[in-house]
Amino acid sequence: MEKKIQHRSQVKRARNANNKETRPSAKLSYARVSVQKACFVLDAIRGKDVETAKAILAYNPRYASSLIEKLLDSAIANAENNNGMNRDNLYVAACYANKGPTMKRIRPRAQGRAYRIEKRMSHITIVLDER
Repeated sequence: MEKKIQHRSQVKRARNANNKETRPSAKLSYARVSVQKACFVLDAIRGKDVETAKAILAYNPRYASSLIEKLLDSAIANAENNNGMNRDNLYVAACYANKGPTMKRIRPRAQGRAYRIEKRMSHITIVLDER
């Protein structure tokens, strides 16, 4: 029997369809917070159920917690609407922040010098699952 040769993009598409993530998730790209600062908040909610995680984020004073709270709401909505999951059974299966691009800025200093200021960004992802 003769094997049909497929194009590279068709092979990749078939392979990616098999490896597709079925858990509901939400991703925030180019968040204006550094990875280190976002991870402080993400570590606090990892493994918790969504109601506990929302309570932790509501009373966390860090700036990143407001961003992550919106992202968690989005992930919960994705789970309910796209996957038909029950909100009461959801928990934060995985959450991580990856490094994004860095904006470079200049701060004028004495005697004609210039110091570099790096405004870091991150890509934050939250993955939910059912218990």
